[in-house]
Amino acid sequence: MNLLDTVTNTKDLIAEKYNGKIDFAIVLGSGLGDLANKIENPIIIPYSDIPGFPKTTVAGHKGELIIGDIASKKVLAFNGRFHYYEGHSMKNVTIGIRVAQKLRIKNLIISNAAGAMNPKFKPGDLMVISDHINMMGDNPLIGENIDEFGPRFPDMSSCYDKEYINKVKNIGSNLGIDLVEGVYTAITGPNYQSPAELRMLRIIGGDAVGMSTVPEVIVANHGSMRVLGISVITDMALWDTLEPLDHSDVVATANRAKDKFIKLIEEFIREV
Repeated sequence: MNLLDTVTNTKDLIAEKYNGKIDFAIVLGSGLGDLANKIENPIIIPYSDIPGFPKTTVAGHKGELIIGDIASKKVLAFNGRFHYYEGHSMKNVTIGIRVAQKLRIKNLIISNAAGAMNPKFKPGDLMVISDHINMMGDNPLIGENIDEFGPRFPDMSSCYDKEYINKVKNIGSNLGIDLVEGVYTAITGPNYQSPAELRMLRIIGGDAVGMSTVPEVIVANHGSMRVLGISVITDMALWDTLEPLDHSDVVATANRAKDKFIKLIEEFIREV
């Protein structure tokens, strides 16, 4: 089954269960799946029930699609994402975004767990993503362009919506949630970086580093979606003081930050 067929079939499957307007698509990163528990009137579709859909294999990524309500808005949440390092093609990594576009969803909230290369950050911070650097050595738009999805050469000058950045910063201030802002750098993984690699990524302008998000944001912009990106800072990835890191630590720190993350995203959805 090719990409367009899988996307169309998934869209039709969702339409059988809910055929109304959906305001937001949400991609939930490692340890942030509890936002799904805030979705009211949920319709849950396991990824395993969707023909041709990839499977997620990483701890902290449940692997289900949820349609429901947050703050009186209709959302489509991907509770668990697909990673390039799992062996998925870039087309499969970003297939959820294509499904959202097929459903005519105009807004994307995307989250992740990331290591801080900016020494001013600390574990537990929420970083509003202002821009990104793609260091994955691949791009989901390589290959034949499907004009139905977007143009051959999409613009990325405002890949994270500036109005949404300002709005979420104002919301954070009103809620008493301290936010930082920075550039997210995406690498393939699955290994964490060496000190020399982190030094390079910091020198070229990265504030945080992770193994996701950028492919989805590229595809979202290809399809003219407005994007808000939030990284939960789970560890300090400082090249000169680097300590051993385990994925369980990443998930645990994300879990500790989830309450303020959920509060922030709920209010953002309410106000947009």
